[in-house]
Amino acid sequence: MFQLSIIEMILFVLAAVVSLYYGYQGFRRIWQIINRGQGDFPPHDMGSRVGEALSDWALLKPTWDTRFVSSFFHAMVAWGFIFYFLVNLGDIVEGFFGVHFLGQGLVGNLFRLLADLLSVAVIVGMIYFLLRRFVFHSKDLEIRDNVKLMEKVRQGAVRRDSLIVGVFIILHVGFRFLGVSFGLAMEGMGDSWQPFASAASSLWSGFNDSTLTLLQHLSWWIALGLILAFIPYFPRSKHVHLIMSGFNFLTHPRRSSLGELEPMDFEDEEIEQFGAARLEQLPSTHILDAYACIMCNRCQDECPAYLTGKELSPSALEINKRYYINAHVNELAAGDDSEQLLTYAISDSALWACTACGACIEICPVGNEPMFDIMHIRRNQVLMESQFPHELQQAFRGMERSGNPWNLARGDRMAWASDLDIPTVEDNPEFDILWWVGCAPAYDMRAQKTARAFVAILKAAGVNFAVLGEMENCTGDSARRSGNEALFWELALSNIEVLDEFDVSRIVTTCPHCMHVLGKEYHQYGGQYDVIHSTQLIADLMLEGKIQSGPASSGPVTFHDPCYLGRQNDILDPPRQVLQGVSGDLVEMKRQGRQSFCCGAGGAQMWKEEEPGQKAVNESRYEEAAATGAKTIAVGCPFCLTMLTDASKQADQGIEVKDVVELVAEGLVDRG
Repeated sequence: MFQLSIIEMILFVLAAVVSLYYGYQGFRRIWQIINRGQGDFPPHDMGSRVGEALSDWALLKPTWDTRFVSSFFHAMVAWGFIFYFLVNLGDIVEGFFGVHFLGQGLVGNLFRLLADLLSVAVIVGMIYFLLRRFVFHSKDLEIRDNVKLMEKVRQGAVRRDSLIVGVFIILHVGFRFLGVSFGLAMEGMGDSWQPFASAASSLWSGFNDSTLTLLQHLSWWIALGLILAFIPYFPRSKHVHLIMSGFNFLTHPRRSSLGELEPMDFEDEEIEQFGAARLEQLPSTHILDAYACIMCNRCQDECPAYLTGKELSPSALEINKRYYINAHVNELAAGDDSEQLLTYAISDSALWACTACGACIEICPVGNEPMFDIMHIRRNQVLMESQFPHELQQAFRGMERSGNPWNLARGDRMAWASDLDIPTVEDNPEFDILWWVGCAPAYDMRAQKTARAFVAILKAAGVNFAVLGEMENCTGDSARRSGNEALFWELALSNIEVLDEFDVSRIVTTCPHCMHVLGKEYHQYGGQYDVIHSTQLIADLMLEGKIQSGPASSGPVTFHDPCYLGRQNDILDPPRQVLQGVSGDLVEMKRQGRQSFCCGAGGAQMWKEEEPGQKAVNESRYEEAAATGAKTIAVGCPFCLTMLTDASKQADQGIEVKDVVELVAEGLVDRG
């Protein structure tokens, strides 16, 4: 039976004390740096999150959404290394006390079986990842040259860190596995509960006991000695995501939807900083993101800005944060100011290329939220520095003065409906549902066709509705996502006052951005409303038999999921149910549902020139839609309608772009 000598025990204890001391100092500095961030950290409701966080962490739930092969090998390594916390404890117990860890009954045998299987799994998995990065040079792990990266990252710091971690894991697990095989060889018999180690033990059948004892002790020391050597480095390595990802799941903000932004308190006169110019001005959870990041680049694989050649990579943002912290860990832990985020973490062009679609958040396997970093930095640029794309100034001025980003007269808000006899809340105070028309249908000629079609549907179904008319303001979505939180705050308070004056509780809108802000963000300022999308209402009306709609398109139809309908608010089935009613030939794009690709208008991109890149986002999405063979691209958002219509006109392939509402209205069957 394996057991350490007294001298070995003393040496191990001394080495462990030194290792744990320096490891503790490293994690203490991490804690100090994270706690310099803004907000309550850790949150008070952590206890209610433990089950869900543990499930996400242990089962690697978000990891399986893409790259199945890599996810499979990652699971082998992750589950094996998680189990190795127990394996290492068992090896220490056996070395110090000369006993079989967990005994030789069923529990002990199952432990040894899992240790044997997972040891091989970890080694195979790590060999795969090392080959993938260093031999086959996977494109998935690369970041384009036009993206801002810290110089040490550009020079290979991530690759070096990956090599250190990979070699450490293989040697640690490998020598532990060899040590077991040497022990089995000494016993002269295999162990059916340790099949792989038993097979390896046959290789040592010619070794005498003294040699096997020496090799067994040497393997034990190398395996656990590597752990002791690695612990002080662990807080600085990418391997720290093993722990920090679980902590990230446990502490990240609870949101009413994926894209809900945190509010700001403009009534607190003591607040001197709005938004984030420096690392410590970000929320604490966003500093934690840098430690949780696995550097897998899945977020940039889904980012519409990155995929169309812009300078933005959500992955590079998190990587830059991590390596900046590592380079200045002592100063940051001591409370020194960090450098401006725009000097090392992200470029100005990348900052304004974000469409706020949320794809990076949706895909991240460790719960990171790089999109919100960008929103916080934008707030600083707008509110503190007055540095933002000049085209946004007109939109801001229009929202502030006229209640719409088109900067057109407030008195013309209902001019489009002058011949439609639409009831206002004053005309019909007993309405069942308020139709929030939105700025696009009020001022954009193309979106007005959707609005007129929706009127026809509402009247055909006998819906008791009303509108606010000229009392309606912009909801402020574009203001908030371009960083002008003060303007959003003013618009929100004004709209909430009007809505509450007329006791509005249920709202329908054709615009997912309006729907999201009204239903998922106005609650921050006391506005509690049940807000639904036009396709949800139409689907219900069809189910209830209140409207019937026949075929309204010739040829196949494909549906483009708006980011703020599908990904942000999980409304996926109603638009498809409606389209099935008006077209039996619905074809899907490759990227659809919560994995839909952005049209390019979100995040206030609608009001500014697109940042330089290889291709426009709307063109990329249009090409994907056209590849399905569809004759009509159906949308559920006025921004998407504009962007894809523009792309369709430019491509000139004869493909129509219509709102789902328009298709339903065109096929309305007269029930009279």
